[in-house]
Amino acid sequence: MKHSIRVPLIVVLVLTIFCYSFSAGKQNVPIVKIPWLDSMLHIQNDTTYVLNFWATWCIPCVAELPAFDSLQIAYSKQKVKVLLISLDYVKKRTEQVIPFLTKERIQAEVVLLNEPNANAWINSVDTNWSGALPATLLVNNNTSFRYFLEKELNFELLDSILKTNFINR
Repeated sequence: MKHSIRVPLIVVLVLTIFCYSFSAGKQNVPIVKIPWLDSMLHIQNDTTYVLNFWATWCIPCVAELPAFDSLQIAYSKQKVKVLLISLDYVKKRTEQVIPFLTKERIQAEVVLLNEPNANAWINSVDTNWSGALPATLLVNNNTSFRYFLEKELNFELLDSILKTNFINR
């Protein structure tokens, strides 16, 4: 009888560890620097990039994140890539950023920009950017499409910008 109880417990334990490992591995948040950002801003291919600058401490940023996940899903069969660029402190990545993404079930790709001197890179994103968050740049260098917004967004607005300015769905 004791043996029959151990087997289900072991199976549950193994499945729990497997599921936890799988979900923890899914939330990989690479740390990037200015050269990575520059490459994203100037990449020459036929993909439109939606670069959202955000932070876990920014209430409007957090509120708009589901819109970017919805956008990624809606345009998954088109050449549109959503990248969430976290401006949180690098030392908060494992204790704050990754748990936040897991809790909120964020599916879009996330990187953490490790460049504390914003003056060194903000103007390269957009010369009109004050540095306030949230901020989003939609860019396709092959078509010279570039659209910058410094405010909280929703799916409808993002979808409209893509449909009106670039994408024919």
